[in-house]
Amino acid sequence: MPLFELLTRPDTSNHLPEQENSLAGQRVYDFILYAAVPVQYGLLMLFFLKVQEAELSWTTLTGRITAMGLMCGVFGINVGHELGHRSRKYEQYMAQALLLTSLYMHFFIEHNRGHHKMASTSEDPSTARKNESVYAFWLRSGGHSYLSAWQLEKDRLHKQGKQALHWQNQMLRFQLYQFGLLLTVGLAFGLNVLMCFVAAAVMGMLLLETVNYIEHYGLLRKVLNNGRYERVMPQHSWNSNHPLGRLMLFELSRHSDHHYKTSRKYQILRHHEQSPQMPTGYPGMMILALVPPLWFRLMNSRIEENLRSPILKVGVTKSVVNG
Repeated sequence: MPLFELLTRPDTSNHLPEQENSLAGQRVYDFILYAAVPVQYGLLMLFFLKVQEAELSWTTLTGRITAMGLMCGVFGINVGHELGHRSRKYEQYMAQALLLTSLYMHFFIEHNRGHHKMASTSEDPSTARKNESVYAFWLRSGGHSYLSAWQLEKDRLHKQGKQALHWQNQMLRFQLYQFGLLLTVGLAFGLNVLMCFVAAAVMGMLLLETVNYIEHYGLLRKVLNNGRYERVMPQHSWNSNHPLGRLMLFELSRHSDHHYKTSRKYQILRHHEQSPQMPTGYPGMMILALVPPLWFRLMNSRIEENLRSPILKVGVTKSVVNG
C-alpha cells in the first residue's frame, strides 16, 4: 500500500458547503464506525482461538499477532479516537470499548482533554520534537501521556471537591477494566494466549504513537504576548491527501482540519492550503519514520520550507491576530 501511494496523486478537493451538510447528517457514516466494535471483538475472539492451536510455526504465530496488532491500531485506537470525539454517551462508550481491546484506555482522556489543547507545543507529550527519533518518542510520549491522563483526572476531581482515588476517577476505572480483561483472557485461554494478546496490543500502541509522531513532528505554535499559545491552526499538523491512506484510516490523514475543528466528522474533513503536506500517505510515512536518518533528511528540510512559505506566513499572521 505504501508503494501504491507513491504512484497516486493526492486529492485536495473539498466538498461544497451544501454537500458537507448532507454528508454530516448521513447516519451510514456513523454505522460504519459502530460496526467496528463487534468486528473488533469478533476478531479478538477468533485471535484467541487461533493462537492456541497446537504446533504453530513461529512465522504463523507472528503473522497472527501482527494481523491482530494492526486491528488494535486501526480499529481499536483509530476508530476509538473518532468515536471519542463524539458527544453522544453511547458513542463514547463504544470508543472506550475499542480502546480496551488495545489496553490504551487512557488515550480517551489524554487525547481529548490534553493533546487537543496542547498540540504542537513543548508541553504536549504527543508532539514530536525536531530531531527526536520515533524510538525516543515512543518512550517519552507513551509514559508521559499515561501520567498526563492521571493528572487530568486528578485536576477534574479536585475542582469537584473529590479525592483523586474517588470511584468517579475514569483512569482508576479504566485500569480495572483492563486488568479484568487480562485476567479473563489468562483464565479462559491460558498464559500463552495472554502473552500473544499483550504483544498484539503493544503493536497497536506503537502504531498509534508512530502516527502521533508523524502528525506534528517539528511543528510548534507561537507564544502570544499574553503568555498563551496561539490558536491551533491548519499549519500546526502535517497533512496527507493521498486517497488510500485516507480510506484506510477513516480520513485521519486530513489531520490539519481535525485539529482546526475537532467537532468535524471524518467524512467531511477539509484540505487547507496552509497545511504542511507530507510527500506520501500515512502508511509510507510511518515506515519512513522507522529509519531516523532518512526521516530527518526529508522532513527537516520541509519544516524550513513551510516556515518560509508565503501561504503559511499568512496563516500564522491571521492566527496571531485572532489569538
